[in-house]
Amino acid sequence: MNNRTVLRTVLATITAALSSAPAFAAEGDAVHLDGATLDALWAVPFVGLLLSIAIMPLAAPHLWHHHFGKITALWATAFLAPFAAIFGAGLATYEFLHIMLLDYVPFIILLFSLYVISGGVFIEGHIRGTPWTNTGILAGGTMIASIAGTTGASVLLIRPLLRANAGRKYNAHVVVFFIFLVSNIGGSLTPLGDPPLYLGFLKGVDFFWPAQHLWQKTLLLSAILLTAFFFLDGALGGRAADAKPEAKPSPVALKGWLNIFLLLLVPVVILSAAVWKTDAHLDVAGVHVGLPDIARSIALMGLAALSLMLTPQAYRQGNDFTWGPIAEVAKLFAGIFLTIVPVIAMLRAGPEGAFAPLLALLSGPDGQPNNAMYFWLTGGLSSFLDNAPTYLVFFNAAGGDPQRLMTDLATTLTAISAGAVFMGANTYIGNAPNFMVKAIAEEAGIKMPSFFGYMLWSGAVLLPCFALVTWLFFL
Repeated sequence: MNNRTVLRTVLATITAALSSAPAFAAEGDAVHLDGATLDALWAVPFVGLLLSIAIMPLAAPHLWHHHFGKITALWATAFLAPFAAIFGAGLATYEFLHIMLLDYVPFIILLFSLYVISGGVFIEGHIRGTPWTNTGILAGGTMIASIAGTTGASVLLIRPLLRANAGRKYNAHVVVFFIFLVSNIGGSLTPLGDPPLYLGFLKGVDFFWPAQHLWQKTLLLSAILLTAFFFLDGALGGRAADAKPEAKPSPVALKGWLNIFLLLLVPVVILSAAVWKTDAHLDVAGVHVGLPDIARSIALMGLAALSLMLTPQAYRQGNDFTWGPIAEVAKLFAGIFLTIVPVIAMLRAGPEGAFAPLLALLSGPDGQPNNAMYFWLTGGLSSFLDNAPTYLVFFNAAGGDPQRLMTDLATTLTAISAGAVFMGANTYIGNAPNFMVKAIAEEAGIKMPSFFGYMLWSGAVLLPCFALVTWLFFL
């Protein structure tokens, strides 16, 4: 898929949205799915899809690489077809449109726009990967991840970091800590940073709420990990006597400044849509899509289109920019968002739903939220089941009322947010950029740890840090 094809798709999407935007309808009565009527077997397609994502790239890489879209579609059909047969086509259509229009489409449009725009920023030149330089790049990436997004920051910085360390013998640890910090922990301060927080924003959590409640945890983890990395990198760098000669440093120049400006416009678009209050909406088969939401999506797609039109192709070529990673994320998340519908419904049913025993762990004997358990359950599932839908599950398990979660249950929402964002770093499949960074590194000739080898790294480095966070903030 070339840039012209993508650009035509982007412009067609904008045109279609503009042409349909004025067709607003009055609020109607919508029939929602009652989770109390569902058996736990309805979660099988969701679990099956996520297990496929975890296991098949390792057990059957050729099959997965060529057919992951079809496998995702099969799991989605495994939910939707019997659901329509049992509950009727009307309810199935409503639930499909509800999750896709209100959650999936805004989510993937934000990821797409950040991916496209950041791919047009090219850092030219070569720097030498010393411990100070590497630590500085990781620290800088951690800081910008909440603005450019973990995906944007990862795509922007991983290739310059790899080039800087190309002559070293031991460099897999550089990529591992990059995933820890830039691809995950650094995205904890705004909805732009990581998909779970953006889903929370779409559900009504204030834009600056994560920064106000997560900055201490983020600063603590970042300081520990950057310090540990600096000394580890120094030790491993000193053992690189038989490494290949490093390329000589050359002047570094940042190209594609237009895309820096476009990246800065992304939070402006998000904030503008958030403060725009209106009852105007587009009615799609009973699903009400607000005018600010439509305008936000159109504006983000417009920024991506400008990046594609105005960025010299040489900059993307210098970044080895391809459409594969974002296409894979789009396909996989479409299936995840759809199959999670019955899971959310059952969790919303609370003690009357099939997941009552799991939910019982989230409350203490006095009925108050067990915030440590929220942190570890959200984080544990985020490690294997992808952190965005996991956040959504526990957000609803905690009541799903954003106003109450931001005030009376602020510590609970903090635990959910921290678990989803931080522990997405525990495995390659915990967050969308993780596998993307791994693939780029392997393309550059880096021998990355296996799936379970990476978990040895995260278990040894991250889990003690998370235990400290629990003790300090959630007990």
